[in-house]
Amino acid sequence: MKHNRPTVADLAAYDAIIDVRSPAEFAEDHIPGAINCPVLDNEQRIQVGTLYKQVSPFEAKKIGAALVSENIAKHLKTSFLDRPKNWKPLIYCWRGGDRSGSMTTVFKAIGWQAGQLDGGYKAWRSHVIARLAELPPQLRFIVVCGATGNAKTRILQDIDGLGEQVLDLETLACHKGSVLGVLPDQPQPSQKAFETALLQALSRFDPARPVYVEAESRKIGNLHVPEALIERIRHGECITVEATLDARVAFLLKDYDYFLERPELLGQRLDVLRSLQSRETLNRWQQLIADADWPTLVRELLELHYDPLYRRSQDYNFTGLQALAAIATDDLSPAGIAQLAAAIVHSRAAQIA
Repeated sequence: MKHNRPTVADLAAYDAIIDVRSPAEFAEDHIPGAINCPVLDNEQRIQVGTLYKQVSPFEAKKIGAALVSENIAKHLKTSFLDRPKNWKPLIYCWRGGDRSGSMTTVFKAIGWQAGQLDGGYKAWRSHVIARLAELPPQLRFIVVCGATGNAKTRILQDIDGLGEQVLDLETLACHKGSVLGVLPDQPQPSQKAFETALLQALSRFDPARPVYVEAESRKIGNLHVPEALIERIRHGECITVEATLDARVAFLLKDYDYFLERPELLGQRLDVLRSLQSRETLNRWQQLIADADWPTLVRELLELHYDPLYRRSQDYNFTGLQALAAIATDDLSPAGIAQLAAAIVHSRAAQIA
């Protein structure tokens, strides 16, 4: 009976989690650790859905049953023949309906202790949304602030290496969080997959210890940071990194070196600033790209675009932050970044003492 089905709370009790949805559904988001064994592939799902709407549910179910049977047989032969009798898989589809029910029936008939997830992926999604509202208020954030080019993400990675708890939002979002933040050939995850990854990260944290995070806006590229998380971060304690302009320019020339190899991509990204910068300024920047005068371009971008934007953002978004310290530097080399990470952790320890 349905009420005896396993729920999201039972995931750890199973040897494997099998997502039988189409590859497209799986790619958008899935339960962490799940393997994709679709009982209908992308085209077949469209075919059956079209039959259901345009002909009749009966005709759709006949074709669907034939396709599902073929696909389950294929998965049995290619993926599961070596599983022992005491193997215990958990199977889910979109809502915990026919697709997962079909594979569960076959697996149980074989003798495996198969479970069908109650509510399917939708139950998992509801769990993610609920936990992303519940977890952030339990955490204390140390917010690494500073204008663009202060190596905040690299500093966070070094803080992580020192054994501290770090939430690296930009890495989870596959984006550097600015108009030039797009990573070439690395598409951002879907919003749902980003939130699943966020939940995994937040679930690992010990609420008794602080979590270091970078000051971010509500959007990182195309992705939205969940409301409860952004609000909690904005009530954290701020440590500001203040590197010299020369150090920031030198750092960005290395950190964004892929743009120097693909100047046409950089030109396209700068075109997005049409509503914020004059035509004269944008034309000058395009000429600097054509001349490969990268230091001048980066310096102007910082002085005319990023720094004013940062000041407005800080005034608007982070007024609730408690200032712990400001750390100045003229060195954003790897060694300099390691020193900054150590200084930030030390300053936090000194505050506590």
